[in-house]
Amino acid sequence: MFEGKSLIEILNMGGWVLYVLLGLSISSLTVICYKFVEFWQKSKVKRVDFLPVLFEKIKNDSLEKAIEYCESVNTPMAAVSKAGIIAFKSGENLGEFMDREIMIQTVELEKYITILGTVGNIAVYIGLFGTVLGIISAFHDMSAIGAGGITVVIGGVSEALIATATGLFVAIPASTAYNFFVKKIDKFIVGMEYCSSAIEDKFNLNYFHKGKK
Repeated sequence: MFEGKSLIEILNMGGWVLYVLLGLSISSLTVICYKFVEFWQKSKVKRVDFLPVLFEKIKNDSLEKAIEYCESVNTPMAAVSKAGIIAFKSGENLGEFMDREIMIQTVELEKYITILGTVGNIAVYIGLFGTVLGIISAFHDMSAIGAGGITVVIGGVSEALIATATGLFVAIPASTAYNFFVKKIDKFIVGMEYCSSAIEDKFNLNYFHKGKK
């Protein structure tokens, strides 16, 4: 059915709905690539490697060195840890500062993710809508042409189904990526909460001032 046809011709077969789905597909693919790179970069440093180095710097160097280390590591755990150290230096409540930073980092991690969820939910319905419009148009043509135009109508219906297939093609990757990224965000949150708890447990007054437990 698509032999010898250009992309524009195929899009015209499905009507304006395919152009909408094409735009949604480009948007979702852009978000997928962006978030994949972002999460990959922020996952390079593991919690089991980060915390021992941070504690060692505090014991052997200073709070300033620990803050510099946090700033050099691109991970939400480092941002939360930095907030805790700054809170201690300022005489503030560590838990409150780190909880606020966890919320800030979570919002940053969730940025643009809703686009994938939205595309995954509506792409199929948009495709179905395009198919329904195509079928309505096909039956309208049949009523105008008469019984002899059944072959033309069948061709019109098959072309209308392109919209449903395209909707599924757009929705499946978006929904899959959305679920994947949500799971990754949950792991980031667990890591941040673990760091917050560890800092509250270990970073007591004696630990900071004496350089030992």
